Amino acid sequence: MEWIILFIAGLFEISWAIGLKYSHGFTLIVPSVLTVILMIASFYFLALAVKSLPLGTAYAVWTGIGTIGTVVLGIILFKEPLTAMRLFCIALIVCGITGLKLLSN
Repeated sequence: MEWIILFIAGLFEISWAIGLKYSHGFTLIVPSVLTVILMIASFYFLALAVKSLPLGTAYAVWTGIGTIGTVVLGIILFKEPLTAMRLFCIALIVCGITGLKLLSN
């Protein structure tokens, strides 16, 4: 169950990271408020997950999920470049997350 909670925390992290772009540096009120709410939700679920998962593993997986999701959505939503090196780096992150998951309790 803790891995599902951590995954949810990661999804909220992706959401608030994308929200940062839409808030235009916290100058637009509605996207800014939604971004802060998503940040709180992300940290809340991360805090729940670290109650039973190792901190280093949970934090690395959380940031990895956020990084991968943010890169993918940046490509889709904001037309950021899709290059072979970016895909390679995403693959490395996926390998790291998988390894941490397999090696944790």
